[in-house]
Amino acid sequence: MSAPSAEQPTRRGGRARARSWALLLACGTALLVGCSTPAERPPVRTVPPAEARAMIERLMPASVADRPGWARDIYAALATLDIAPTAANACAVLAVIEQESTYRVDPPVPGLPTIAWSEIDKQADRLGVPRLVVRTALRLSSPTGKSYAERIDAVKTEKQLSDVFDDFIEMVPLGKTFFASRNPVRTGGPMQVSIAFAEQQAARKTYPYPRQGSWRDEVFTRRGGLYFGIAHLLDYAAPYEYPLYRFADFNAGRYASRNAAFQNAVSTASGIPLALDGDLLPPNAANDAPRGATELAAASLAGKLDMSVAAVRDDLERGPQADFERTRLYQRTMALAGRLNGTPMPTAVVPRITLHSPKITRELTTDWFARRVNDRYKRCVAQDGS
Repeated sequence: MSAPSAEQPTRRGGRARARSWALLLACGTALLVGCSTPAERPPVRTVPPAEARAMIERLMPASVADRPGWARDIYAALATLDIAPTAANACAVLAVIEQESTYRVDPPVPGLPTIAWSEIDKQADRLGVPRLVVRTALRLSSPTGKSYAERIDAVKTEKQLSDVFDDFIEMVPLGKTFFASRNPVRTGGPMQVSIAFAEQQAARKTYPYPRQGSWRDEVFTRRGGLYFGIAHLLDYAAPYEYPLYRFADFNAGRYASRNAAFQNAVSTASGIPLALDGDLLPPNAANDAPRGATELAAASLAGKLDMSVAAVRDDLERGPQADFERTRLYQRTMALAGRLNGTPMPTAVVPRITLHSPKITRELTTDWFARRVNDRYKRCVAQDGS
């Protein structure tokens, strides 16, 4: 893939202003992103909380209900995570919210009962459990007095469906076997953040609110969904010049854009075509598991990189971490590919991933998601007059 295009705001001010917005998002605080700041760019000034909340509210669409409440919860998340409440950071958050839920805490999903039944039947087939057995169990009365089947037929949102599955897992012996004690609703809230990520984030940092129920329950609240979604989007040091790649990471996983660029360099240096998906090793890959395509291609370069195959593997295992770009494998591969290519290699590439979900009824990709959010971000930034 060619070098990344200049994804930047184009209204009100040209290249210099556009670059400043990208830098504000990328380098808003030292904690958020460990990158250098040009001497000519003034430091981000401290914004009083009331002023920051007013700014966030002003940047929202006028049609949003309870704009002060949304602004309050967004600011609280930014402040708790020690992320600067700049217009760029606020617009990044607002763009994701608008894309994922159009400012609805628990957005309705068209045709959700049909989707749910289809997934239940697929799970039954995977486990070898007769569908009739599952359907019979779901006709049992649930804690609400209605049968599980009746509740599934009536669901309109993921929270409602999640509650049905939670009750089914807890109350019916087949539920624990059928779902392996794991609710199949994996995302939720106004930013559609992963429940698994929320649980990991809560283990890393103190949650700023008194928890009501499970972490899953908190994700389905506005305050919790925003806190965990903002943490996923902004609370890590990303080496990106443009916010497009952070939006791609939100969809594909942290550092996926950086890692896809590394795969691009491996492919250039080795001549071996690779899927630029950002996954340097297969999920949950053990040392004795068959090696994936990226590892095999990188290992073929071991001699040229003056590294052992084992050292290549060790560095690839740091792919999900912030410091992967400081490994010998990353630096030597990028340098080798740049020499062969005759020009420096891009350090960020939007991953080429086709999105799969029972909720998706047409072909969508991470590129589509990232660019849609990026367009919303640029429109939001353009309306800020500060």
